[in-house]
Amino acid sequence: MSDQPRSAVQSAGTTTLGTRIVTLLPGIALCAVITALAVGIQAVQERTFGHPYLEAIVIAILLGMALRSAWTPGARWRAGIAYSAKQLLEVAVALLGASVTFAVIASSGVTLLVAIVTIVVMTLLVSYGISRTLGLSTRMAILIACGNSICGNSAIAAVAPVIKASSDDIASSISFTAILGVIIVLGLPILVPLMALSEHQYGILAGLTVYAVPQVLAATVPVGVVATQIGTLVKLVRVMMLGPVVACIALGARRFARGGEEQGAKLGFFKAVPWFIIAFFVLAACRSLALIPDAALPAIRTLAGVLTVLSMAALGLGVDLRVIREVGGKVTAAVTLSLVFLVGAGLLLVRFILPA
Repeated sequence: MSDQPRSAVQSAGTTTLGTRIVTLLPGIALCAVITALAVGIQAVQERTFGHPYLEAIVIAILLGMALRSAWTPGARWRAGIAYSAKQLLEVAVALLGASVTFAVIASSGVTLLVAIVTIVVMTLLVSYGISRTLGLSTRMAILIACGNSICGNSAIAAVAPVIKASSDDIASSISFTAILGVIIVLGLPILVPLMALSEHQYGILAGLTVYAVPQVLAATVPVGVVATQIGTLVKLVRVMMLGPVVACIALGARRFARGGEEQGAKLGFFKAVPWFIIAFFVLAACRSLALIPDAALPAIRTLAGVLTVLSMAALGLGVDLRVIREVGGKVTAAVTLSLVFLVGAGLLLVRFILPA
């Protein structure tokens, strides 16, 4: 008699899982098609120019937005698109931790480490202040601040689910940040002769200001090997701040969402910080302890990258272009002014505090 209820429960669970998969599959498949196109376009850029001017993560958003402007996904597609935009993005953020090692901090030196943390924190505060002064929402201001201060698109994508940012806010902040990201890569090397920067100084500046690691390579390789090595090191330390910053934002968001500091203080750490941020640190610790072999890293990075692009395709499919047009000027001004501050602070650092 006892076996029959157990069998019924197992059957019901299998049916529920099967139904869930069938429900999600169309939307995920649509996002996967957009992802394949975005990755293909990036590959063409790499073969043609040596590096991509627009990364797949940005292309996926643009393709999703273009499709959404011509066609509104019906009920059949929505569940899979929503799942790709949230759950798959959280998995991608967690997997980023496997690429981080705490040895990077130790190798950077105390002075440089303190300088990087100081610049990131200052840029976070200034970018947020500029965005709010221009009339942008709190969520948009946080996205722009994190994108400019840490690692561009990846930071925006990581912070978005924590603050429950809308698809419109995410697409707007990523789109305008991506454009300026390309401009900074092309224009930053001009400062070497103008400011008489050494390769060491320029490497620090590039690592502090350029958004993505591949973009750091594109900005430093023409200058020299030393610039590339220093720039990559500084950029990796900067990226490592993503976990702590998102965790702090998560704690603050939960506290205020529940009615102030008194109630927020009652929350335990593991309830306040999202699971994927905890997973990020766990994987980083495993990587630092050599529990994750080097041979596994390419596959993990590839999976994280694909899932991120897939989630961006889903976000693009949910974007209302009218909202972007309404905030476009303000977002552009906020991102530009924030980037100007970041470059200025970086120049002051390398010329007067960390001279080569």
